[in-house]
Amino acid sequence: MSSSLRSKKRGNTIIWALMALLVLGLGGFGARNFGGSVQSIGTVGDREIDLRDYARALQREMQAASAQVGTPLSFEQAQALGIDRAVQAQVIATAALDDEAARIGLSAGDAQVRRQLTAIPAFHGPDGTFDRDAYALALKQEGFGEREFETKIRDEAARTLLQGAVLGAAAAPEAFVARLAAWATETRDFTVAELIASDLTAPVGTPDEAALKAYYEANPKTFTSPEIRNITYVWLSPESVADRVALDEEALRKSYDERIAEFVTPERRLVERLVFPTDAEAEAAKRRLDAGEASFEDLASERGLTLADIDMGEMSKEALGPAGEAVFALTEPGVVGPLPSDLGPTLYSMNGILEAQETSFEDARDDLAAEATADQARRLIAEEADGIEDLLASGATLEEVAAEKGMELGSVAFSDGTEEGIAAYAAFRDAAKAAKAEDFPELAQLDDGGVFALRLDSIAAPALQPLDAVRAEAIAAWQREETQRRLVALGEEIRAKVEAGTPLASSGLVTTRFADFARGGFIADTPAEVANEAFSLPEGGAAVVATPGRVHLVSVTAVHAADAAGEEVVAMREVIETQVGQSLAADMFQLFAQGIEARAGIRLNPAAINAVHAQMN
Repeated sequence: MSSSLRSKKRGNTIIWALMALLVLGLGGFGARNFGGSVQSIGTVGDREIDLRDYARALQREMQAASAQVGTPLSFEQAQALGIDRAVQAQVIATAALDDEAARIGLSAGDAQVRRQLTAIPAFHGPDGTFDRDAYALALKQEGFGEREFETKIRDEAARTLLQGAVLGAAAAPEAFVARLAAWATETRDFTVAELIASDLTAPVGTPDEAALKAYYEANPKTFTSPEIRNITYVWLSPESVADRVALDEEALRKSYDERIAEFVTPERRLVERLVFPTDAEAEAAKRRLDAGEASFEDLASERGLTLADIDMGEMSKEALGPAGEAVFALTEPGVVGPLPSDLGPTLYSMNGILEAQETSFEDARDDLAAEATADQARRLIAEEADGIEDLLASGATLEEVAAEKGMELGSVAFSDGTEEGIAAYAAFRDAAKAAKAEDFPELAQLDDGGVFALRLDSIAAPALQPLDAVRAEAIAAWQREETQRRLVALGEEIRAKVEAGTPLASSGLVTTRFADFARGGFIADTPAEVANEAFSLPEGGAAVVATPGRVHLVSVTAVHAADAAGEEVVAMREVIETQVGQSLAADMFQLFAQGIEARAGIRLNPAAINAVHAQMN
């Protein structure tokens, strides 16, 4: 149950969640509303898992998830995302570390506890220093006693020492980092040529009868017709009854007035919103932004978000609420904030101004008329539907129904690839695939308000078409395959000469040379396999790269190792060293936590856990 620790590399645990609640003034949701004598959700070894700690941690993670998605999450949604299970794993791991620290006699002294206490801003008075009254009031509001809270700080200090001892032992192997950095920063010189049909000494031509027959027999799937379902249908569409619709000019104008917001839009702004846990963090982010130390995208990335995650789209001044005045005061793209919001302190990035727009009734009339016609046509079809169903139920044939109700009567040779006419509707295709010969036609709805009924007349099973019926297709397919085969053979001949010392550029082919090409680079209008192959070959090596319908030759002329002391390699080494070190540390710590959990033993109280969950609803 310690898997959540893999993503918790910075080692923050329950006490910091409690401190964050104090600093943010979130009010200790669920922390004081549990009756009865049960005060824990379980134990790890001799250490109890405080019920209130679980409640606070769960609320904090739900609030963080809400900030990411931009809307408050219900507890049911949080459960669907696995937040409750992740928090349980977190508090279990914390209790296991506490139990292990106690077992080995690891503890923090009073001086350390005092330093941490006096550093918490929520306990400071107006002069910015620790205030005993502010301390007592904050703890009272959160439902803590001083001894209890100080014990938690002491436990956290011991946990930090234990975690540091485990994580500090992890380091990325120097040889591995150096080799990987060298591999990633290596560049190559290579030449590429594409072989085309005109490079062959003679055109492929037309296959003789024996070759064509052999190809036809070797590729039966290519020349097998699909299952054909011969279907008769009746169809009543909105278009077919549109001439029976009478438009009311007054009704059109009323519709325009009722939907005026669609035709008269206020000035809007393109806005992105980034929420922070505290005012201090938001203000620090804004300072970095103003100083040019980070972009808005950088700030979002640091919070595990992309610009798409925080994009609010087109917003009116009213829709932005309290932030509207500040955002609309901008006359060009920029960032304002921190400003208050339902989710916390927020920075708003305004990226564009959309002027107010107005569409007059006269300009909107045609669209309104088309919508009104379609709507009334759907109503007429709905009124006709009962009569059509009655006729079908009485045993009338589709032909009789079409004649009596003025429906379109048609037929279609239907297969999986048929999408013309009525077969463009998914509902018709589904019904056609499911139809059986013994079925009676039933009326069904289309997504545009139309209705239809169908009858399966016969099924033609998949069948290999005679060669004479597909001769042209077979010849074209043979020519494509034969051209590809001959080009590959020609490429292999040239490759052998290149590897023997003849430059690819002297082959007579049209060639393109690439110098200092970086690993993972892109060549326009060329399959990615070509560049990938260039980085799999040794210096002086060549290869034929065949992809569907295309053949390339690639020849590597030089492999350049990056300067080990160069800025790029040094930067790459730092990135790799950090990532590999963090990964090793996370793996080591996860294994360590799993080991101490298994040794201590975990016992959970489902009733207590459910009591916390009930408070979250």
